[in-house]
Amino acid sequence: MRQTLTQIYDQRVASGILRPDAAQRAVLPALESLRDWAENPPRRGLLDSVFKRPPPAPKGVYLWGGVGRGKSMLMDLFAEATEIADKRRVHFHAFMQEIHAGMHAARRRGVDDALKPVADAVIDSVRLLAFDEMQITDITDAMIVGRLFQMLMDGGVGIVTTSNRPPEDLYKDGLNRALFLPFIDLLRARMTIIELESETDYRQHRLSGAQVYFTPADATAHAAIDGLWQELTGNDPGAPLELAVQGRKVVLPQHHNGVARAGFWDLCGQPLGPADFLAIAEAVRVLILEGIPRLSAANYNEAKRFVTLVDALYEARVRLIASAADEPERLYSEGAGAFEFERTASRLREMQSADWAADTGSPGAT
Repeated sequence: MRQTLTQIYDQRVASGILRPDAAQRAVLPALESLRDWAENPPRRGLLDSVFKRPPPAPKGVYLWGGVGRGKSMLMDLFAEATEIADKRRVHFHAFMQEIHAGMHAARRRGVDDALKPVADAVIDSVRLLAFDEMQITDITDAMIVGRLFQMLMDGGVGIVTTSNRPPEDLYKDGLNRALFLPFIDLLRARMTIIELESETDYRQHRLSGAQVYFTPADATAHAAIDGLWQELTGNDPGAPLELAVQGRKVVLPQHHNGVARAGFWDLCGQPLGPADFLAIAEAVRVLILEGIPRLSAANYNEAKRFVTLVDALYEARVRLIASAADEPERLYSEGAGAFEFERTASRLREMQSADWAADTGSPGAT
């Protein structure tokens, strides 16, 4: 017998998989309505059949709230329980990268409206899209996302998305933001906006009291970090996340539900700058960084990038889990840059505290 999302949620609470949370439970009826629509397609009218036009999708769901409140968990529950084949759950950044790649290919074929064939391909392949962590930081996304969503909704695609921000704060202070404002109106008109007001930060709860800085960066540290990754992602292997920053790609090798994992050389060994690290801090809420070496004049450029990365994570209140060759104060003990590194060492030490990332009133917190 088919269970409702509320029944599934209550069952998981009873079995101890989830903690009871009234705010989370209150979201489920809105998701249930969209699930019912997805599993029971309405009959198409005569004109729809003749012109192959699916009826527009009903109102979607835009679920927003603070970090670690359970938005992604509710999204997973909804996506897993919706029994249709043509559904897709995808990180918003990854989806937009696919859209841009498709548009680039369409332009190379000489297509005038490069977005239309890309949107049509999505409409033909899915009935339900579940986006996690909608954030608009790139002007190329900002300029097309409104028309893209309009086409998908009109084409019969149901949309659910999570975000750390209310619609009005998307692309806040962005370049040419006035051109983006109609998209906010579209979200308000075509989606049910729900704030998840849970007082509990479950991601922070999982890390509360846990060791998050491991030295030396050996097999023992790697095994411990594996355990934290599994705890934070529900044993999901993760997938690469590509971020578009000023016309180039920044790649996080593993990502799932706002948790990313990379090696020191994946990020600090690449020619990345402040804009790249700010984009990473915007896109993730927990970063696992493994294999931080001893730093000195011999790897000065890599050390400078590491300092910039830590600053970006610190300001955005991103939780850092790291393995390193030594304690923060002894990572960079001599040579050019050692004095400046004292602030970074202090921040690394501060970021290890159990309640550090819980201060949502701090700069950059979302």
